[in-house]
Amino acid sequence: MNKNYYITTPIYYPSAKPHMGHAYSSIIADFFARFKKIEGFNVFFLTGTDEHGLKIQRAAEKNNKNPLEFCDEISKTFKELSKTLNLSNNDFIRTTEKRHYKSVQNLWNILEEKGEIYLSKYSGWYSVSDEAFYSEDEIEEINGTKSAKLSGSSVEWVEEESYFFKLSKWQDKLLQLYEKNENFILPKSRKNEVVSFVKSGLKDLSVSRKSFSWGIQVPTNKDHVIYVWLDALTNYISALNYPDVGNDLYKKYWPADLHLIGKDILRFHAVYWPAFLLAANLPAPKRIYGHGWILSGDVKMSKSKGNILDPIEIINKFGLDPLRYYLLKEVSFGNDGNISEDKLISCINSDLANNFGNLCQRVLAFTDKNLDLEVPEPDNFNSEDLNLLDNFSKNYQNLVEFINQQNINSYMNFIVDQMFLSNKYFNDQEPWKKKDNRKRLNTIIYTSLELIRKISMLLYPVIPSSALKALDIFNIEEESLNLESIKNNKFLKPKLKINKINILFNKVNVDD
Repeated sequence: MNKNYYITTPIYYPSAKPHMGHAYSSIIADFFARFKKIEGFNVFFLTGTDEHGLKIQRAAEKNNKNPLEFCDEISKTFKELSKTLNLSNNDFIRTTEKRHYKSVQNLWNILEEKGEIYLSKYSGWYSVSDEAFYSEDEIEEINGTKSAKLSGSSVEWVEEESYFFKLSKWQDKLLQLYEKNENFILPKSRKNEVVSFVKSGLKDLSVSRKSFSWGIQVPTNKDHVIYVWLDALTNYISALNYPDVGNDLYKKYWPADLHLIGKDILRFHAVYWPAFLLAANLPAPKRIYGHGWILSGDVKMSKSKGNILDPIEIINKFGLDPLRYYLLKEVSFGNDGNISEDKLISCINSDLANNFGNLCQRVLAFTDKNLDLEVPEPDNFNSEDLNLLDNFSKNYQNLVEFINQQNINSYMNFIVDQMFLSNKYFNDQEPWKKKDNRKRLNTIIYTSLELIRKISMLLYPVIPSSALKALDIFNIEEESLNLESIKNNKFLKPKLKINKINILFNKVNVDD
């Protein structure tokens, strides 16, 4: 079995500072990456910034800076966000790096040599904001302004000489790809959208521009720069040192297991990107997942609307792990979601403080007072003990499948159920009334400690810092963390000395 796993976020467009949508994509990708790592996979997790195009050039000019200087400053904020979000990414790619230039120009040369690219003239509607061309039926006019129906971004009429990629040639091959790999595009609603678009007829795609200079030059024609999507999408292989397809990174990790993206850039990833790769005789990625937007109220966040939600503000007020937990539990993955401060506070107080945090504190306090902080020797588990303990190993393959199918909500539901059942178990068993029955008391505490350990391991991809604090009870460090003991139903060793920990989650006063 191939135990390598490659996951990517979209590379973010640094024309303005990061917002909650960027944080959401990154947190979701980090969740998958961390789970696959403790499942035993060699994980390569990539994020980065897409730094070319007319939008960047105009933003730089507006700020009286050259484009690279502007990108250096904004890209730095995205790198810092990766640290703030506690991402486990292996690499951060910038499309202004030499390794990326080399990859893009090599891919261009291959496509040109194969006759997949030709020079002609483009005329049509172009959105600077989306860096996308739109057909007439994808445009609407509101109050005298033409905009793209999909994004609401304004469009302008463009006529210029351009290189074209023979996208129309790959229509049938793309449909075969989707049919052969039924989960190539998820969720299913997104797949239906893409298949419908491709079946409606693909037109050749403009892949160069002459009207601006901020980009990677076409190797055979210095008057043109490579259009942003052929440039940007190549980041997924330039980070693996393509065109050296014999190097260890490329051999281990390509094709990518999962490109995680927002639904607004689905067409570029699910149509254009596999077509480029197929035309260059390179493998297509294994899956594209187009998740929903994090809304501000009922609409998508955008700089122009002035409705940006700043993840740093929320983290500073409530903490990182509570935000991660909220986004993973409360947003129906694949659909749009939003940040509700009331629901966030409820998650912190109910799930994290009252449920999991309280369980850890109560069990530890009792173990400290009655068992000298030592894992007791259990004696004769009853059916209730075993049902709870065995529930993890019995559901292990289901949990793995949830992750493999990007079914985050079912994974989270399992954890929430186990936290509730573990708390109920400790309350119902009343170990404080069993001091005359030492064997039963020992078994109750052993079971409770083991439940805390198992829940903490499954919470690690969700709230890594808090989960590691809980795992410190058992002297389990991040480097040694794996799910083998859950998979094989192995339990804590009796006589193990355990540690007291500080309160994991402080309740939020709703009157604050």
